[in-house]
Amino acid sequence: MSDYHEPAESLSEKARSLTRALNSLKEEIEAVDWYNQRYDVEKDKSLKNILKHNMEEEMEHACMTLEWLRRNMDGWDNELRENLFKEGEIGHH
Repeated sequence: MSDYHEPAESLSEKARSLTRALNSLKEEIEAVDWYNQRYDVEKDKSLKNILKHNMEEEMEHACMTLEWLRRNMDGWDNELRENLFKEGEIGHH
């Protein structure tokens, strides 16, 4: 199964790199969700702490990838500046 919707050989190297980054971002966010669910139900405090640590590392990875996208894919910088770290209702800027 391919990550591409167009023939890979037709895509530029930049487009292929962007696809790798976008897929990595999806995977990191999915990992945050998995660790969060495990953390939520875990009773053993020691394991719970490990799961929280793992979740926070996945958040770091997601943020690093998002920053790479901001620097390398048109549109991300503007959208992040317009939508992050604002007060008030989300979506009403």
